[in-house]
Amino acid sequence: MDPIITTLVILLCAVIAFVSNRIPLGVVAVGVSIALYLTGVLDLNSALAGFGDPTVLFIAALFVVSEALESTGIVAWAGQQVIARTGTSRRPLLLTIGLLTAALTAVISVNGSVAALLPLVVVVAARAGIRPSQMLMPLAFSAHAGSLLALTGTPLNIIVSGMAEDNGGREFGFFEFALAGLPLVVGTLAIILLFGSRLLPDRTPASAPVDLEQLASALREDYAISPDRELMSRSRGVAEVVVPPRSSLIGLHVFPGMTTPSGDLVVLGVRRGTEALDESGTDLRAGDALLLDGSWDDLQRHTARRDEVLVVKAPLTLRRSVPLGVGAKRTIVILVAMIILLATGIVPAAIAGLLAAGALILTRVVSVTRAYRAISWTTVILVAGMIPLSTAFQETGTAQLIADGLQSMLGDAGPHVAVAVVVLITLVLGQLISNTATVLIVAPVAIALASAMEVSVMPFMMALTVAGAAALLTPVATPANLMVMEPGGYRFGDYARLGLPLMVLYFVVAVFYVPLIWPF
Repeated sequence: MDPIITTLVILLCAVIAFVSNRIPLGVVAVGVSIALYLTGVLDLNSALAGFGDPTVLFIAALFVVSEALESTGIVAWAGQQVIARTGTSRRPLLLTIGLLTAALTAVISVNGSVAALLPLVVVVAARAGIRPSQMLMPLAFSAHAGSLLALTGTPLNIIVSGMAEDNGGREFGFFEFALAGLPLVVGTLAIILLFGSRLLPDRTPASAPVDLEQLASALREDYAISPDRELMSRSRGVAEVVVPPRSSLIGLHVFPGMTTPSGDLVVLGVRRGTEALDESGTDLRAGDALLLDGSWDDLQRHTARRDEVLVVKAPLTLRRSVPLGVGAKRTIVILVAMIILLATGIVPAAIAGLLAAGALILTRVVSVTRAYRAISWTTVILVAGMIPLSTAFQETGTAQLIADGLQSMLGDAGPHVAVAVVVLITLVLGQLISNTATVLIVAPVAIALASAMEVSVMPFMMALTVAGAAALLTPVATPANLMVMEPGGYRFGDYARLGLPLMVLYFVVAVFYVPLIWPF
């Protein structure tokens, strides 16, 4: 079979698999690489080259940096400091949250910033008497706009920057993306503030994240603990656990104030049914609840064994909500050093990211185990698996064929119309499959179009990045959209109501504004 036809068939199968949502994204991506090799489109090295690509390594390293920022409480501290000074009015809150989210996204990616700020925004909304549905979609959409403020905002920026350099252009500067990102952030926030209350549902979700202060208050009441007793600090915290059937702890005599058999934790309280037990204690039975005090690391280690206790709220989850925890200063220093390396270009981006991740592990801010868990392997494998398809599009002439077809359709319309077509394809495809996969598929076509028209590839690549960030119409378009769906009580169709006017903004910026900054 002709390599071009084979490549298009593999692409069609991948799109169908992505849209069906029945096959894991990582399996689809790996399947694409294998299919390209088995059909002879690419040799073995080219088919698997994505798994050693510097872009993939940089993306993986950024997940470790993001984990450090969240787990040390830097994100929680920043959010509390900004939001505490805003008051409880809806518009100032939305503006502050949007600006904070956009700035944070530029450093730790869309998914990282939304995951970090989601519990905080829900708590703030509850205290301000605002429905979470009025604030959580703006949180996600502000993150999408903020992803274009710096190179580290999204994997798309890294991918497109590398492609521009490899195809007659140059790498985009670390903050160069902000030339397109700032209008998007301003426009997004303006639309949210002016029309958000009418375009967003006013709905109460079925469940919501826990307010840390309310949780502490409830635990003091449930376990008869003095109001003066601090339950959570930078170095220590508490964990509520339940004794499961067949636990080795059944029959152990416990009482408030005793240390656990390991000597690492202290029993603050014991509860059986609806009653907190007094100082005389009791022999543990299945179903008894304990409130344990200790260092965050000890709590996490001792509550991980489900055959002994079942933890109600994981200590690691609670620890993230404590502002400026252990390791925060080290994390800030390492983060600043990484940004300086990226901004100055002293070393390649992948090296800067790997140095930062390695430093966080060596300084014990993040353990090796947590570093592995922090990496979104689905994202890493998706990018690594789809890079060979992008390569196949170029090497087999598929991209050139599509570009020639588009150019012949466009006639003498000019590069602005070509950019508009590329942006429209990206906007439509990006709502159905991963925006990362979309950019990897469309980028070779955009490059071939620029080459055929003998114009600069730079505006095509930046416009593609802008369009790739506009995954706004469905909850499945990006993980960030999906994260806010349940806490916000959203339905599938809710996203399009606010997403459509924002997509018009992205289209205008990509097609009309970008070529002014990066001329053809």
